[in-house]
Amino acid sequence: MKISDVKKTAFSMPLHSPAYPRGPYRFINREFLTITYETDMDKLKKVVPEPLEVTDPLVKFEFIRMPDSSGFGDYTESGQVIPVTFNGQKGLYSHAMYLDDEAPIAGGREIWGFPKKLASPSLHVVQETLVGQLHYGDCQVALATMGYKYSELNIQDIYNSLLMPNYLLKIIPHVDGSPRICELVEYYLENVTVKGAWSGPAALHLIPHAMAPVADLPIRKVISATHVLTDLTLPYGKVVWDYLKE
Repeated sequence: MKISDVKKTAFSMPLHSPAYPRGPYRFINREFLTITYETDMDKLKKVVPEPLEVTDPLVKFEFIRMPDSSGFGDYTESGQVIPVTFNGQKGLYSHAMYLDDEAPIAGGREIWGFPKKLASPSLHVVQETLVGQLHYGDCQVALATMGYKYSELNIQDIYNSLLMPNYLLKIIPHVDGSPRICELVEYYLENVTVKGAWSGPAALHLIPHAMAPVADLPIRKVISATHVLTDLTLPYGKVVWDYLKE
């Protein structure tokens, strides 16, 4: 293969059989269980990188079912998202993500900088309860429960919340182990359709684990819970801060 062919063909690894196709990526019937809880403000500030700012001691713990995802297939994800501001604008910072599919792990890390690790999350209905569980190896590290479709939420409010900016810290090392890329990435969801949104009574339990430290942001109080069904598109993002140049 000639150098020009490598440059023309290269998108992801492996060169001859990339782990995922080119985007953007469309998700049909993407289902969210999100429990917002109050945590320790000092611990929260220690994990959110500047120039992002934390204004409230809140964390959103998410379980997401993605049964129909272009290029990524059928998988489930779980993790912690932190409400932040950037240049005075409200947004969400992805702190930790755990999922069960190699293609979105590779694509998420390489393209945007999603903090993804391999684990075993699940989201399903048990009688009158929506149940989210996260296992890391053989160990359970999170359990979320919510009353199933207790109260309908305003669709427009949920739609608006899905349009706010999202932030990621993308880190890729050089071959000598030093950081070659260290950037703050911003992206917005597109082509969003909210098919349903509900609230209900909820509980969340986090278990300490050395390699999946979700419990390092402890639960002080559960604030709210939402269950949302959507179609949406994940486009490419843009760099809004370069830590190696600023």
